[in-house]
Amino acid sequence: MSDALLDIEPGLAGLAPSVGDHLRGLRGPLHERILATVRAAMADQGRSLTGGQGQGLALGVQTAVDTFVDAVADPGRELTGTREVFHALGRTEYREGHRVDALRTVLTLGARDIWAFLVEHATAPAGTDPGPAPADLYVIAGALFGYVDALAGAAAEGFLAEQRDTAQDWATTRRRLVTLLVQPDPPAGAVLHAAADAARWPLPATVAVVSVDGTDAEHVARSIGAGALAAVVGDAVRVVLPDPGTPGRLDRARQALVGRRAALGPTVRRHRARLSYRLSRRALALHQHGALGPDPVVSCDDHLLTLLTAWEPGLAGHLAGTVLAPLAGLRPTTRRALAETLHGWLRRQGQVVAVAADLHTHPQTVRYRMRQLRGLFGPALDDPDARLLLTLALHQHPTGDPDGSGDG
Repeated sequence: MSDALLDIEPGLAGLAPSVGDHLRGLRGPLHERILATVRAAMADQGRSLTGGQGQGLALGVQTAVDTFVDAVADPGRELTGTREVFHALGRTEYREGHRVDALRTVLTLGARDIWAFLVEHATAPAGTDPGPAPADLYVIAGALFGYVDALAGAAAEGFLAEQRDTAQDWATTRRRLVTLLVQPDPPAGAVLHAAADAARWPLPATVAVVSVDGTDAEHVARSIGAGALAAVVGDAVRVVLPDPGTPGRLDRARQALVGRRAALGPTVRRHRARLSYRLSRRALALHQHGALGPDPVVSCDDHLLTLLTAWEPGLAGHLAGTVLAPLAGLRPTTRRALAETLHGWLRRQGQVVAVAADLHTHPQTVRYRMRQLRGLFGPALDDPDARLLLTLALHQHPTGDPDGSGDG
């Protein structure tokens, strides 16, 4: 808003002092008339002047009228105080849930009524104070409507400032709650409940944490709905989905994430939210490197073996290098054939015919290769723990060569 009414309408400098004195004399009737207009406008919006915001708006309107009539008489005076009043009213409008243009509507109707009031007085019957001449009225009209636009602009600035500040506060509040839920040591009950109350989020019995590519936490939460709580933690959006067992809730989350790469952590009790978070975080990292298949949205429960074997980078390779060492000195074609046979034999629990069918080879070939493998691995093939390690190693490196380029 301009610092002075003269900046809005330079023609005010040419008005006679009597014009300003005349408007000052109309201050009382103007208050009554404009307050009646504002009261009717607010009633149309389902609001009242008796509440806190209504009383504040009534005071603001009175201040605006006083400032205007005084500024016509002294157009160089600063309008900063009135601008601040309407900036504050704009903030209150947002806090009370009104539209950004609601206050502008009230102000516009008030300005039209002031103009009608002044015109009525300018056309008063003979023998009464005729008020400003038509040329002066046009100057006052330009000042009046420019003044109201400036007040509406200040209110809009306040509305948007409050909206921005509130959004920032909410983002901070939600991020703190998400952080509390997934931190290594579960917070004290009182701390968690206080954070949930501040975020207006009823604490659920169970949760699932979804890790999503990107940083648009608010958009993701709105898309999923159903009380989803989201914040950027690390390098991705982490969504805490309350009570995932609610019918249709997981399906809706998956639909909302179409076109996004995401990993859905397992459903756990609330105090174990960190487990769901860690699994989804690791799954998203693996998914980004193409380790979990082509589907954009993956479920950790469908990839537990991969998560287990790939949890610590390098560990799976070291495991395979250790337990598959007997195959290391063989020619690549022999090593591959024996590794595939051993993997099939472990998965089929020693059923030679089934292994042969899986490998599209003769049972005698499988038996021959198994004799070779027993010569290489010895008693390890009869030890349950050794067989488990071999299964894990071959799951990650089915060619039997952890360092080779032909691994599947």
